[in-house]
Amino acid sequence: MNENGKKKREWVKTAAIIFLSVMLVLTFFSNTIMNYSLPEVATQYVESGTITAKIRGSGTVESGNPYNVEVTESRKVSQVAVKVGDQVEKDDVLMYLEDAESTELKEAKTQLDSLKAEYDRAIVAADTSSSIVNKVKNGNVTSTENKVAQIDAYNSRIDALENNIDAYNNRIAELDAELGKIGENVVDTSGEQQEVNNAQAELDKATSWIETANQKLEAAKSVLEAVNSAVQGAQDNLAACQKAYEDANANYNAMATRQKSLKDKVEEGGTLTDEEQSELTLLEGRLPVAAQEVKDAEDALAKAQVDVENANASIEADRANAMNAVNAAQLEYDNALTAKTTWEGKLADAQRNLANKQASTPDNSYRDALNSEKADLTLNLNKANTEKEDAEKALTDLLAGFTKEVDLSALLTKIRDQEDLVKELTEKSIGATITAPVAGTVTTLDIVAGESTTPGTPVAVLQPAGKGFSMSFSVTNEQAKRLSVGDVADLVNAWRYDDLKVTLANIKPDPTEPGQKKLLTFDVDGDVSAGQTLNVSVGQKSANYDLIVPNSAIREDNNGKFILIVESKPGPLNTRYIATRVDVEVLASDDTQSAISAALYGYEFVITTSTKPVEAGKQVRLAEGG
Repeated sequence: MNENGKKKREWVKTAAIIFLSVMLVLTFFSNTIMNYSLPEVATQYVESGTITAKIRGSGTVESGNPYNVEVTESRKVSQVAVKVGDQVEKDDVLMYLEDAESTELKEAKTQLDSLKAEYDRAIVAADTSSSIVNKVKNGNVTSTENKVAQIDAYNSRIDALENNIDAYNNRIAELDAELGKIGENVVDTSGEQQEVNNAQAELDKATSWIETANQKLEAAKSVLEAVNSAVQGAQDNLAACQKAYEDANANYNAMATRQKSLKDKVEEGGTLTDEEQSELTLLEGRLPVAAQEVKDAEDALAKAQVDVENANASIEADRANAMNAVNAAQLEYDNALTAKTTWEGKLADAQRNLANKQASTPDNSYRDALNSEKADLTLNLNKANTEKEDAEKALTDLLAGFTKEVDLSALLTKIRDQEDLVKELTEKSIGATITAPVAGTVTTLDIVAGESTTPGTPVAVLQPAGKGFSMSFSVTNEQAKRLSVGDVADLVNAWRYDDLKVTLANIKPDPTEPGQKKLLTFDVDGDVSAGQTLNVSVGQKSANYDLIVPNSAIREDNNGKFILIVESKPGPLNTRYIATRVDVEVLASDDTQSAISAALYGYEFVITTSTKPVEAGKQVRLAEGG
């Protein structure tokens, strides 16, 4: 019995050891698997140190209020009378121009020929009478008062005829009523006469309806044509804007590439020839203008694209509406034609029935008298209607003649103005010069002898007396946030300059990299000249701080800025690491580090990067060496 009990105790002991070993192995692997599923984080000590939040850059000094000397014509320069740095007085000659027709003069002559051709076409196309042409040429066009008087005379004539027509119709109605009262010995033809009158009235309505329906049809067709041409006009404009943008961009890239090539040559120790130096100076003056041209062309292209999209979005609905209007007007016009034909037949039948009924009358003396008067009135009525139609046509022709006079007179005025322009440009083509519009210093010459001027493009830049200078360079958006207008910049190698002050005057988006960089513009006061390069630093001074962390450690949510530090907690088999949130206030920053104020001792591990998103209070895994 004792032997059996001893063996039983040994077996229980062995089973317990095996069970505990298995649990230990499972716990180890469970922790290991869990650890590899956790975010792996890189950490760095919170430490003390120095933050220098200054931003450095260099720029070329430019005239603060330069005066761009521009010309309005394309002319070839025969001689440049000044050089950069010369002092000039107002009206001093800067450049001499060759005696030759400018591009603007040639274009003005071409435009004059085009206007004359348009004038001749207007005469032929409108079948204009020689009397109107002579009146326009001699300046004897009909005055506004005379036009109004003639139009009023025709309208008065038409009103009088309409009154007569009403009177004839009223009397005919009275005669028809009297004819209805004639005794039994007279055959009653009032019914037949009424049918004739009704048919005539309906025929008149149908005739008027045809004209109204035709006007509606023509108007609907015009709307349909305008709708169909809307998209094409927008697409043509888009193509033109695209071409203008590509040309402007290509021009800018070519100048920028050439400028870089020349600067690279200097930086590599090479020496620029006089022509290359002039070219570099010219490029530096032209590049901002070219950049603005790219921006303007890009804005125009974006607007043209929106116009095409809007036109495309609306064209189908507009075309459907216009087509429905054309179909409705066509149907109305066809119905009017059908009604006119129908009532012409009914009128003929009614007149024939009336004539037959009248022929059977035994005693027609009184009736004949009434009918005779009615026939005379009907004749007068028809005559009045004809005269009214003639007067209305004459009024229409009169208005058309007045329109031709106005159109031809406007064209002739354009021709004479263009002739004056050609005369003016012709007088300027000989012995022309470009003079200084103000007194000052020549800072830039953008053209040399043998080159041609471009309208609107400066040929030279003058620095007016008493005006300041400026310089600029680009920085990142983050760097710009640390600056304010009015900050005074420090000069690198300040000992080289006498009484020179550089102040931040403007912070705006960099047009060459919109959305990514800011352009800093500084006012420069003191002994300096245009073209000189200055190296400066601007921003906060260097300072020591107790708590400094990498910029990548700074996080932010709706509750403000914070960092995550790693806290260790011992476990049964290994140490666990927990991410803990610490709210911070950023005191200063440079490009890589930030000084903070927080409830820290200064030796904590702060999380800088992680393989997965990390939440406060969650377990993390340290990277090797972290």
